[in-house]
Amino acid sequence: MAGFAILPILLLVLLMTVLRWSAAVAGTVAAVAAATVAVVVFQFGETPADLAGPILEAAFTAATILWIIFPALSIHEYQTHTGATGVIGNWLSSISDSPAATALLLGWFFALFLEGASGFGTPVAILAPMLVALGVSPSRAVLTALLGHVVAVSFGAVGAPMVPLLEAGLLDERRLALEILLLHACLGWVMTLLVVRYAAVGPAIAGAAGANDATPMARRFALVAAVCFFGAAAVVAMLTGAELPALGGALLGGALFVAWLRRGPSASSRSGPGVTAVLMAGLPYIVLVVLILGSRLIGPLRTALRADRIEWTYGTGFGDVMLPFYHPGTMLMAAFLVTAVVHRSSPRLVGTSMVAAARRLPQVAIALVAVLTLARFMVHGGLIDALAVGVTTLFGRLWPLAVPLVGALGSFVTGSGTASNIIFANFQVAAADAVRMPHGLALAGQSVGSAIGNIIAPHNIVAGTATVGLVGREGETLASTVPICLGYVAAAGVLVLLLQTVLP
Repeated sequence: MAGFAILPILLLVLLMTVLRWSAAVAGTVAAVAAATVAVVVFQFGETPADLAGPILEAAFTAATILWIIFPALSIHEYQTHTGATGVIGNWLSSISDSPAATALLLGWFFALFLEGASGFGTPVAILAPMLVALGVSPSRAVLTALLGHVVAVSFGAVGAPMVPLLEAGLLDERRLALEILLLHACLGWVMTLLVVRYAAVGPAIAGAAGANDATPMARRFALVAAVCFFGAAAVVAMLTGAELPALGGALLGGALFVAWLRRGPSASSRSGPGVTAVLMAGLPYIVLVVLILGSRLIGPLRTALRADRIEWTYGTGFGDVMLPFYHPGTMLMAAFLVTAVVHRSSPRLVGTSMVAAARRLPQVAIALVAVLTLARFMVHGGLIDALAVGVTTLFGRLWPLAVPLVGALGSFVTGSGTASNIIFANFQVAAADAVRMPHGLALAGQSVGSAIGNIIAPHNIVAGTATVGLVGREGETLASTVPICLGYVAAAGVLVLLLQTVLP
């Protein structure tokens, strides 16, 4: 059964990476294949009408993702028209003369912060167009955004992915958070090197015509940035638990990194824009941060914003829900409009930015619905469960090696670390009992796998490429991220297997 279940995934990867078909076309073909396998092999659908359920869920989820992409693109267009992005670039280059340091401030710490604060694709939608405006090529900008935020996915959206893990394992949240951070710290430093490799280029971001990202100093910056984040995140985890390691680690670690830069030989001798100019240029991001933090951390406000919902059901077991005032897209749109008001921008400029953003959405919508339809048929049709059982059987006593692989598989299909943890948390606990493996270690491996799986999730890639004008070239990004994901998952599996022998 697992052989049939994996066919739609293999077909999607083949079409996108080898034949370089667009996500819209490849996703549609793979979705048809998944529906066929679900119906013919797994007997999915009691009635023909049930086939509409996964498609309706896919369309609804696509709409919620588009509500992030649209305001993010509107902000990008507005920032470009007003010259705000150039001001931010000049300010970043005034912190350090090193392109690598500037790339890490944006592509690592800012990406981690956005993931820790909001999740749900916000880091990619915000960061990729920012990097393009600062001189990074579109393809490299998408890769930077995908890779730079991924270690924070385990604690994204103020700890949302941790909830199903803690419910499944009934574990001490501080210990589980530290075990997850330990696995990420052993591997995540590679991501800082990749961020430097992909983003430390371009005249605007670098303050020069280019940059040599292979220099010992650049590698040193990357490793220091990794130490700053993981060290700070571990302290936050020990003090507060599972909700704030990514958010607090990015803030505290970023501050430590800036302090280290200012005392080192790479400290910039150039004076940057004035404080007022920087604050005005960065206003949409400042407002976004304030709105997200307030909505997540202030209890009464959080409750009020979550009170209204858009909810629907269809047939047996189909449906979804969206919290419109709690959604990151609403926060992005509010940040955009508040910025326009404070800047006293003309309605024409605001409208021009929104129209330019809207023009990019139709092709993106088709691609999103296609890949999400594939995902929903695999979940409802039982294909995901069959794959998990097949992996367990294949690895046998070496099951710990495959624990992160299952988490990544869940994120590949669903595009969400939280969704992967919901699907597989209880399965991981049951599999751990079968091989006498600590529940905490199994769930930590699941968390790490579900985090890295986001870099190969087709609808995440679709969302990222849409913001930088690469619609139809999603396969190029997937071809780059698949080897990184597989290497990370394999290394994480080895670590899980080794830790099983030393953890009680």
